[in-house]
Amino acid sequence: MRLMLACNAGMSTSMVVAQMEESALRQGKNYIIWAVDIDSVEDEIGNFDVLLIGPQIQYKLRTLKRLLEDQAPVDIIDPVAYGCCDGQKVLQQAEKLLNDFHERRNRV
Repeated sequence: MRLMLACNAGMSTSMVVAQMEESALRQGKNYIIWAVDIDSVEDEIGNFDVLLIGPQIQYKLRTLKRLLEDQAPVDIIDPVAYGCCDGQKVLQQAEKLLNDFHERRNRV
């Protein structure tokens, strides 16, 4: 899975990314996880399977959903997991988001 996180500057999500990478490694999952600033998201379309955005930019969610349509799922990172840098919980959120996305696409 290619998982991208976005926030205002890509700085705060970088800490979450480090914890997610550690969690994925412990589980033997070969995920590619990185963070960008919100202005770089359009340039990255097609390069990620899941997009999670920081709670501080939740106002961008509707725009991003329209932009990505059926290309990739997008959601707000769970605020508690984000605040605690709980990489495992954010990783689980991303996995569920992708699974739900594929299930919806397969029903069509």
